[in-house]
This record gives sequence, C-alpha cells and structure tokens, in this order.
Amino acid sequence: MQYKILIADDEPGVVSLLKDYFEMNDYLVLTAMDGEEAIRQAERSPDIILLDINMPKIDGLDVCKRIREYVSCPIIFLTARVEDMDKIAGFVSGGDDYVTKPFSIDELGARVMAHLRRENRRTASTRIRFEDDLVIDYAAYRVSLGDQEIPLTKKEFEIIGLLSENRGQVFDKERIYERLWGYDAEGDCTVVAEHIKRIRAKLKSAGAGEHIVTVWGVGYKWK
Repeated sequence: MQYKILIADDEPGVVSLLKDYFEMNDYLVLTAMDGEEAIRQAERSPDIILLDINMPKIDGLDVCKRIREYVSCPIIFLTARVEDMDKIAGFVSGGDDYVTKPFSIDELGARVMAHLRRENRRTASTRIRFEDDLVIDYAAYRVSLGDQEIPLTKKEFEIIGLLSENRGQVFDKERIYERLWGYDAEGDCTVVAEHIKRIRAKLKSAGAGEHIVTVWGVGYKWK
C-alpha cells in the first residue's frame, strides 16, 4: 500500500530532505510552505501529516485546529519549540506526536510508520452501540448519538476508543498518555485530564449519559 504524506514546513531545505526520504520509501508526498497551503493540501486526504508550528500566514497550531474538523489522520508536529506549554497546546489542538528539530530522519520515518500501523489496526475494529444509543464506529473514527454526530478531535476519539474497548478497566493518566502519545513522546500526562474534560463536555452537550467515570486517586474508566 502506498501511503500519502503531507509535509508542511516553511524551510525549503527541510521540505526537500523529507520529500526525498519519503519518496525513496514509496510514499506519495504532498508539500506546503505556509499554513494556507497546508489547509488546502489537507483536503487531499493524506494518511499522515508532518506539520511545522512556526509557519507564515497561519501557524501550525491554528492549521491543526482548522483541519481537525474534517481530517482524522495522525498529525506530527515538527518544531524547535521545547517548552511544556507549547507541547500541551499542540496536543490540545489535535496533534498526535511532537518531534523537535533537529531530528533523526530515520527515527522520524519509524515514528511515521508506527502511527500508520496503529491506524490500520484501528480500521480493522468494529462498531459498538451502548444503552443510551451512543454509537462508536472505530473504523470511521465517529461517535454519534442517534442521528447526531459528536465532533471529536482524533486524540479525543482515541481516548474514548481505549476506555470503551476496555470497559470497566481503570487507566491512570500516565498509562493513557503512554498508550496514545507513545513512551518517547515529548510531553506531559496532564494533557490527558484536559482531553477528558473536553470529551465529557461534548458528550453532555449531545445528551449522552455519563460514560467516562473518574476513580478518584486512580484514574478513569468507561462505565
């Protein structure tokens, strides 16, 4: 299978290097040099996106927020920023991973493939309906209540997927972070609590029952 990757970065040397590397590894490569072009290219349904934060016209965080309305593929931020708050902002905006510059291109390639394999496993999953008519479609990355789709970022959906596929099992924030962001992710597990808060608000707004329960002092579980 040939994967389609979008590389969005305002540094021509970085774009050229990554384009050559991924084309040599049989990827179909799309490129963008600013945020506006990244949004346009994202409409071509890439399988994964490498997105620089510091880009002209529209920065990477805003690009991520805008395209998450219709793009469910993994998004890996490429950036020189190293502050924890920047990393948390990236995850909250809908990013899945965070790679700081300079980086090892082989390590980046391995990380890209790991995300794509995870996507393939997810696509093979099924569709589950719960007692209040909440439906989780794991293949389509879709959660709905009746005829109403509940808008979720990819990471919010993955948290729902992890908890709902392991109903009754308690996961602490650290374990959720390691499972969904990766053991070597450069971030902080406190971002998990923010995602849970947003998921609960969206489910409540749609009229769904309480599905994610806090086990105080331990973690979270799907009721």
